[in-house]
Amino acid sequence: MYLASVERPAGTLDRTKRIAGNVLALGAVSLVTDVSSEMVSAVLPLYLVVGLGLGPVVYGVLDGLYTGATALLRLVGGYVADRVQRRKLIAGLGYGISAVAKAGLLAAGASVPALGAAIVADRAGKGLRTAPRDALITLSTPAGDLGRAFGVHRAMDSAGAFAGPLVAIAVLAASGQAFDAVFVVSGCIAVIGVLVLVLLVRDHRADSRKTSVDLRAAAALLKVAPIRALFLGAALLGLSTIGDGFVYLLLQRRENLATGWFPLLAVGTSLAYLVLAVPFGTLADRIGRTPVFLGGYAALAAVYLLLTTSWGGLPALLTVLFLYGVFYAATDGVLMALAGPVLPPELRTTGLALIQTGQALAYLVSSVLFGLAWSWWDAAGAIRFFAVAGVVTLGGSAALLLRTRGAAR
Repeated sequence: MYLASVERPAGTLDRTKRIAGNVLALGAVSLVTDVSSEMVSAVLPLYLVVGLGLGPVVYGVLDGLYTGATALLRLVGGYVADRVQRRKLIAGLGYGISAVAKAGLLAAGASVPALGAAIVADRAGKGLRTAPRDALITLSTPAGDLGRAFGVHRAMDSAGAFAGPLVAIAVLAASGQAFDAVFVVSGCIAVIGVLVLVLLVRDHRADSRKTSVDLRAAAALLKVAPIRALFLGAALLGLSTIGDGFVYLLLQRRENLATGWFPLLAVGTSLAYLVLAVPFGTLADRIGRTPVFLGGYAALAAVYLLLTTSWGGLPALLTVLFLYGVFYAATDGVLMALAGPVLPPELRTTGLALIQTGQALAYLVSSVLFGLAWSWWDAAGAIRFFAVAGVVTLGGSAALLLRTRGAAR
């Protein structure tokens, strides 16, 4: 069995433990990189749908590519990082590819194939870096403190996500609403993130004589019940998760927001995420990560349900953005903290990549389906369908995860 035995029982959180320096360094890298990424993410839906006039189906495909199309590369990167025991190197390659991809967005112009290629390159970089980065966090932190460590990392990450749209707004205002200027500044900031990684992050390399990493061992991960449950539960929830861009476009249309205010929707979500990431991570260590994780998806289902109603105005807008931030704070880092202790150290990156891949592939399917549903039934019909799907998949995932709660907490 791959189950770790070093995690303290729920309710015995040691608050005297400091967050490892490596976790803080990785948080700094994510903060800078997310300023770059969210500058693009905040304006990309508007650029594609309003600026280029793309329909919901095409946007759904591109949005799916943005997160899911390079999901299999996560597995390759995760396995290679474990095999060569150079997680920092693989993460650095991922950050570097994403930085170069910003130039691709600039060069693509209005060409949908070129935009798709640039988006795939950017997400390929994210696919390479995410699992090695999260593995370094788990390998730098005692198992009982993983929720808090991921909460701190995700809080720093979300600070960058909070700042990114604001920087994008400033650049758009200074450049006369030129999207190209956003892509240029974003690329320069991404390069700074790579430099921070190179200079501040330490790798974690095991004794090669004690390490057994091969394809057979990697493939055997899904034979372990808790790992299989996490993989299936995360993938099931991914099938009912639509992209941020769709949520913000729905809000913008319902509230009739001016174009210049659109990036602030992401700011609202990021602010809630920033404030709640550490408290939710600490809560997950104290009461168990499974209920906090499932509670996050319950908040997402509430977001979808609110979008199906006629309730509007500023209170409705703020409520949706707050609940959306709750969703991210309770799920993103908590899922990795949930998975870390049940994965063997020598295959930690591969295992995390496996779970992320299942979720990302499911997300690709859901983005395309939502775009099609929008075309068939209009936006209101599409979000109603996904609200129902969210409740159903939440129930199915809860049945899977709660059965292994003793192992994965």
